[in-house]
Amino acid sequence: MHIASAFFIGLLFGLGLIVSGMSNPAKVLGFLDLGGNWDPSLAMVMAGAIAVGLIAFRAAGGKVTSLLGNPMQLPAIGKIDKRLVSGSALFGVGWGLAGICPGPALTLLGTGATKGFVFVAAMLAGIVLFEIFQRRRA
Repeated sequence: MHIASAFFIGLLFGLGLIVSGMSNPAKVLGFLDLGGNWDPSLAMVMAGAIAVGLIAFRAAGGKVTSLLGNPMQLPAIGKIDKRLVSGSALFGVGWGLAGICPGPALTLLGTGATKGFVFVAAMLAGIVLFEIFQRRRA
């Protein structure tokens, strides 16, 4: 049941990215181009996602288990530190340069787009490098 629900939710998310056009890097870059031909549609997608997330987090608020019986793993409110700010900035620069973030990158993999493969390879390399640096630091 857990695998089927994860598959369905992932499929629904991917279809949402495709239908909204967010798997198209040109559309994302159009949103980020404030000085040119700005495309506000991503703002509408984000507003819809925030609304759905708000409702879901409110509904999950005091619960200890999910609908499928797993323990709830809601993010804890933490402090804003250097790692959070630098990671967010790095993510934003990469998103602005490529017009792709991790969700749409996986969607692009499914379409066979070269940009998706390049992005996912770079993302995995970054994850591996982060792990190497973290282990050396510890």
